[in-house]
Amino acid sequence: MTGIALGSLHHVAIICGDYARSKRFYTEVLGLRVIAETWRAARDSWKLDLTLPDGTQLELFSF
Repeated sequence: MTGIALGSLHHVAIICGDYARSKRFYTEVLGLRVIAETWRAARDSWKLDLTLPDGTQLELFSF
C-alpha cells in the first residue's frame, strides 16, 4: 500500500469539556485569532471559530 499525502486542511472540529480553559489555551497559549464566538442556545453550548496563520480554521465546541 502506498502512502497518501495530505495537501491541506480547511478546518478541524474539536469538542472540549472545559470551554473557558480550552478557549484560553488556544487563544492565549497558542495565540490563535478568534474569528467568531457563538452561543448556541438550542444546544446549550459555545462554538468558537479560530484561525491559524496559514488560514486553517479550528472550530471549538463545548458540550
